Amino acid sequence: MKIIKRSGQEVIFDKEKIVAAVRKANKEIVESARISEMEIVGIAGSVEEECLKLGRSAHVEEVQDMVENRLMDMKAFVLARKYITYRYSRALVRKSNTTDAQILTLIECNNEEVKQENSNKNPTVNSVQRDYMAGEVSKDLTRRILLPDDIVAAHDQGLIHFHDADYFAQHMHNCDLVNLEDMLQNGTVISGTLIEKPHSFSTACNIATQIIAQVASNQYGGQSISLTHLAPFVDISRKKIRKEVAEELSGVGVTEAQIVEIAEKRLRDEIRRGIQTIQYQVVTLLTTNGQAPFVTVFMYLNEARNEQEKADLAMIIEETLNQRIKGVKNESGVWITPAFPKLIYVLEPDNISEDQKYWYLTELAAKCTAKRMVPDYISEKKMLEYKVDKNGEGHCYTCMGCRSFLTPYVDENGKPKYYGRFNQGVVTINLVDVALSSGRDETKFWEIFDERLELCYRALMYRHNRLMGTLSDAAPILWQYGALARLKKGETIDKLLFGGYSTISLGYAGLYECVKHMTGKSHTDEEAKPFALAVMQRMNDKCKEWKAKENIDFSLYGTPLESTTYKFSKCLQKRFGVIPGVTDKNYITNSYHVHVSEKIDAFTKLKFESEFQQLSPGGAISYVEVPNMQNNIPAVLAVMKFIYENIMYAELNTKSDYCQVCGFDGEIQIQTDESGKLIWECPCCKNQDQAKMNVARRTCGYIGTQYWNQGRTQEIKDRVLHL
Repeated sequence: MKIIKRSGQEVIFDKEKIVAAVRKANKEIVESARISEMEIVGIAGSVEEECLKLGRSAHVEEVQDMVENRLMDMKAFVLARKYITYRYSRALVRKSNTTDAQILTLIECNNEEVKQENSNKNPTVNSVQRDYMAGEVSKDLTRRILLPDDIVAAHDQGLIHFHDADYFAQHMHNCDLVNLEDMLQNGTVISGTLIEKPHSFSTACNIATQIIAQVASNQYGGQSISLTHLAPFVDISRKKIRKEVAEELSGVGVTEAQIVEIAEKRLRDEIRRGIQTIQYQVVTLLTTNGQAPFVTVFMYLNEARNEQEKADLAMIIEETLNQRIKGVKNESGVWITPAFPKLIYVLEPDNISEDQKYWYLTELAAKCTAKRMVPDYISEKKMLEYKVDKNGEGHCYTCMGCRSFLTPYVDENGKPKYYGRFNQGVVTINLVDVALSSGRDETKFWEIFDERLELCYRALMYRHNRLMGTLSDAAPILWQYGALARLKKGETIDKLLFGGYSTISLGYAGLYECVKHMTGKSHTDEEAKPFALAVMQRMNDKCKEWKAKENIDFSLYGTPLESTTYKFSKCLQKRFGVIPGVTDKNYITNSYHVHVSEKIDAFTKLKFESEFQQLSPGGAISYVEVPNMQNNIPAVLAVMKFIYENIMYAELNTKSDYCQVCGFDGEIQIQTDESGKLIWECPCCKNQDQAKMNVARRTCGYIGTQYWNQGRTQEIKDRVLHL
């Protein structure tokens, strides 16, 4: 059994340290108030048993709380007071310098919590360590200076989660929908160098990757680009190549049709090279965040402006899917599944049935999903229903990153605008804690809920106000050169923070456990579902209320908990103990999702979650867990058709792993070691060395490849198949 120190380092649990601490405090009080040596040893043994029951590594603060509880239960109040006083004095010493120990454990790669915080960051790499070191400083400043004590306390207790505190000290924001069209058509500036409109498709792709890297280094969330913005450069290359071919074959006696055929073949080669540039540069670039850019690539045929552009876009999409099916080579030269770029394919009238012109792309997308877990799917039909602007017009557009969606927006000219907009940040409410704090009293539940939502509102306003006054000079690529805006040097970004141009997100987590505690049933039960929908509606109503008050676009967002799911579960266990069906896991359920262990078929799950997705306008994604589908493409296509008719945004989760020791290509499994820790193991050769295997799993909307903390790992282990 192990324990996590305050520095984040994971060490072997040693109950003798409990004995020594209590013994020391015992000697410093009057003899009449002391307890016996046997009682001290008994306390240590009792705490050890409680830690074992947790099924995870306890934090040192939890252990100390357990010791205090044992002393109070024994009515050893004088000793308990001495122990608490000593603990408090040590806390004051630590508070004078809160970052040194964490930074040192980061450098030595001993900080287990940080090592597993982000499934796409390798904590042994220098650039990642530098980002984490800066993050520790930012979190320290945020906690001590930038946020009020009650918000910090609520964050620490797991009542809410103030996301990305490691970037809060800087004037940085969350996600972007990059205006690639503006930057390519009108030029941009990268690192002080003027980049003019490209004269070929391959050049446009190269510039796009540089833009992606620059944007990623100036914000901390996801970003999205559309392949539609690259499509016009296909025809530019076509005309250029045709001219070259005609000149090469002048006087040879070839027909115009032959020239066109040769030119189209060369054009295909250029498209292949251009897409390869995007794929390989995205997975090999390291941004200042210490990871590959968290980028989503959007594939939407109806976004094209004419039939020629649509046909050219189809060629780009086809090449993108073919290259992703192939994958990328790992260090051993084996083709594996890359985490990025994430792909989104729009299901629309031109590609959703066998008799349509672009059905072949949908078949290719299905093969890609079965092999590489992407693309994910947006239903144009459902999105046009959900995303309706003030003019009454529906719109289809990509999310920013894995699931953060903008709300409909019409500019001063009455035109819809999505590219160039962004998200200011997220604060998440722990719905499970609201339910448990209410004692299952529904009246009290709504009272506590409103209090916690007010706390979230105040925390979100701190996020907003932190961005106020930010000069465009802070990130020229974003604010001055077209990614998000074309502001002047020295101009603030303030006008982009109001009126709906950008969003700010109220996140939520644990709807399933919340409803389970309040009603005794899963929210999939018809008797419990109304309460679940009422909870969602209350949060939407609050966002609407805050928006009217502040002229800021507050929006409800289904938080993609990664490491926070473990943090919330530990806080709940600490505050309320282990409650069957509610706090008995080392994770809580993402957003509105059906619990991962609940037996439900794919179509029922998607249909059920579609109602909740509609009530989560700031961000949501649903998934179905499936086995290896590479030999059952018709079933994948059946799910895709169901998505088109029933839900706005969904994905299929399969497995795509590789063992570098024995060459096993299949599903690497999760086992429990002797200490009770969950580990990954090859089912063929029993390899447990994570450095010698490639594991890709959908974490919460995106693919993770660098492993996860114990809470998220247990959640992955508990997933049942829906198909």
